[in-house]
Amino acid sequence: MKKNILLIGGSHGIGLALVKLMEKEYNVFVASRSSEGLNDTDSVHIPFDATTDELNTEDLPETLHGFVYCPGSINLKPFKMLSLDTFEEDMQLNFFSMVKIIKEIMGKMADGASVVLFSTVAVGTGMPFHTSVAAAKGAIEGFAKSLAAEYAPNLRVNVIAPSLVDTPLADRLLNNDKKREKMADRHPLKRVGKPKDIANIAAFLLDDKSTWITGQIVGVDGGLSTLNVT
Repeated sequence: MKKNILLIGGSHGIGLALVKLMEKEYNVFVASRSSEGLNDTDSVHIPFDATTDELNTEDLPETLHGFVYCPGSINLKPFKMLSLDTFEEDMQLNFFSMVKIIKEIMGKMADGASVVLFSTVAVGTGMPFHTSVAAAKGAIEGFAKSLAAEYAPNLRVNVIAPSLVDTPLADRLLNNDKKREKMADRHPLKRVGKPKDIANIAAFLLDDKSTWITGQIVGVDGGLSTLNVT
């Protein structure tokens, strides 16, 4: 019997790459604003906006074996140029909407189910202009470790902390060759991430191959967080 995986956001970028990796071996349900990109997949789309909608759990299977929350933001500005509203919006999208959905689906999570969340390399490695997004993602890391401890051994919770990934969300940072080269050179592996780089790790954390991994922040960042090769 195929296991059931729920993705919040999955019509583009890392989420879509994950859908394509898992659609043959799992029943994949994608709750997102758009179904663009999903038409050629075997996933089930549920129209849903994480910031405004209530998730109708009747649209979901009785049991979930995995959950992934993909929505995120990249507001990179000097602190003095970031309004309090921006901090609140980033926290709402990245953190509070995620917590709300996890509360709604917790009763459906199977024994041994896996939760995969997303942070950023900027939480563990201080970077200028990241105060808003790092604050929101830092909340995710603390939440995930506490949730993993509280629900062990029945639920595994892990976080992936990527560096810059070539997705629509990062388009303004990679929209010409000069920017792309500059961003690639910041990483010891001399390239920015690809959606599949992150999706591969997410798929592993959802799979039974990772049943002894929980409460971890997994850096997938081209070596940026731990290596200095300049």
